Amino acid sequence: MKNLLILLFCFISIDSLTAQPNKIIVAQDGSGNYKTVQQALNSISLKNAKPVIIFIRKGFYKEKLHLDSTKNNVTLIGEDKFKTILSYDDHTGKLSPSGDTINTRTSASFLVKANNFKAENLTFQNDAGFSARQAVGLEIQGDKAIIINCRIIGNQDILFTNTDMGRQCFEDCYIEGTTDFIFGSSSAWFDHCHIHSKKNSHITAASTPPEHAYGYVFNDCIFTADSSLRNVSLGRPWRPYGSVTYIHCYMDKQIKPEGWSNWNTTDYFKTARFAEYESYGPGAGKEGRVQWARQLTGEEVKKITKKSVLRNWNPG
Repeated sequence: MKNLLILLFCFISIDSLTAQPNKIIVAQDGSGNYKTVQQALNSISLKNAKPVIIFIRKGFYKEKLHLDSTKNNVTLIGEDKFKTILSYDDHTGKLSPSGDTINTRTSASFLVKANNFKAENLTFQNDAGFSARQAVGLEIQGDKAIIINCRIIGNQDILFTNTDMGRQCFEDCYIEGTTDFIFGSSSAWFDHCHIHSKKNSHITAASTPPEHAYGYVFNDCIFTADSSLRNVSLGRPWRPYGSVTYIHCYMDKQIKPEGWSNWNTTDYFKTARFAEYESYGPGAGKEGRVQWARQLTGEEVKKITKKSVLRNWNPG
């Protein structure tokens, strides 16, 4: 009897490890399980532990989306990143349906609070408009998020990495915006991404906690802008220890010679951790950079790996 129980336990354990993820299809024409993305997210049980894959067919989904903090292990896959668009238009100063005034932290088109979130082949958008001030497209509060081959588009404050303990990995993504359009306190690795500026302003606004060695690291990324721009900064420190590093990135002529900016009239520049390594392109000159930013050596950059930036998490 004892051996039979052991054998039964082994079968149960193996089955739990090899269990297929739940699969959900979203299609606006009714050919899937749900017509809206939020309906699919709502269908996931609270305290979810099993992988869930949500496949989203092509369409413009105008929805304000929220993934609850207990609904972990969710993957969204779009049919076509250019034609599968998750969008909303909330922005600072707008009134919500309940009558509250929306601010930066309540403006997100898609708020992800869960851990182990993954997205592929999608567009995350806030289409509030160029003059709408802060208007977040994607806000991530969970840990261990992976975003692959996605477009994150809008204007000011489009990507909010909003958690001190959070770690995110962005691969082969296109991100565009105006002011501080990549901002927050998380540690994030950007690999082979295309970053496009639409205004003479700041690309990043990092608020990295001082106890974390790295905030944002851009590895082998491309930085472009609308053709008229010539005064774009690589970033400004939102908090005193903001950390941003560019490794072997192409910088077009929109990047201003000094490279970086301070946060208004504060002393944040004295403790900011801004650095570059082997930047190249028309906007990559070393001589004019601010004195409080660093040019890394080859030995120093060897220590900056995906795993080290993401604090011993290697998403692979």
